Amino acid sequence: MPGSLLVISAHAGDFVWRASGAIALATARGERAKVVCLSYGERGESARAWRDGLALDEIKHLRRSEATSAAAVLGAEIEFFDAGDYPLPESAELVDRLVRVYRDVEPAVVLTHPPADPYNGDHPAASRMALQARVLAQAIGYEAPGDPLGAPPVFFFEPHQPEQCDFRPNLLLDITPVFEVKRQAMECLPAQRHMWDYYTDLAVRRGVQLNRNAGPNLGRTHGTRAEAYVRLFPQTTEVLA
Repeated sequence: MPGSLLVISAHAGDFVWRASGAIALATARGERAKVVCLSYGERGESARAWRDGLALDEIKHLRRSEATSAAAVLGAEIEFFDAGDYPLPESAELVDRLVRVYRDVEPAVVLTHPPADPYNGDHPAASRMALQARVLAQAIGYEAPGDPLGAPPVFFFEPHQPEQCDFRPNLLLDITPVFEVKRQAMECLPAQRHMWDYYTDLAVRRGVQLNRNAGPNLGRTHGTRAEAYVRLFPQTTEVLA
């Protein structure tokens, strides 16, 4: 049976750059995908809009519109918490809201930020809240609608400066069939136009690495695109592969 994918993103653009290939693959398989943006990235990730003279509320509206368009391209649902950024505050209220999302979506897979990023404290804050909410959503005594959650695997998507974030990928996801969808989603975010080519180039580099690690007759020889992830919890299997 198809599962559901839950993506927890600190800012309105993070899910597009880092995980939209995974989202597009899931929706192409007919699976439900939901993105939660804890903030719009209005203060720290909208420099172009500030230079253009937009006010704070206008920037929030702009980033919401961009992210909504990107999610539509990917076939995903999207929800905005508007919690603020730079800094993104951690609170019991935000964690509780995430618990309720977990219980509603019942994800088979969760994607979020890795726990370290010396360049942006909002990303680790989002990661911590995502993981805490996952644990609480599993507790039968936690007061929230829905049944207790199972134990969905968590994958950290790639940060912008992986070497500085101790990010050592142990999973390379082939997104070649949906890369043009990812590129289209990226182009829905002109407020961060400088990211378009960066993440296109990154997909090419990760694609080369995928081919080198794919094993006999599994890798592609040309044009592979990939996203990199770190799996937090152990994989369970009956067959080594």
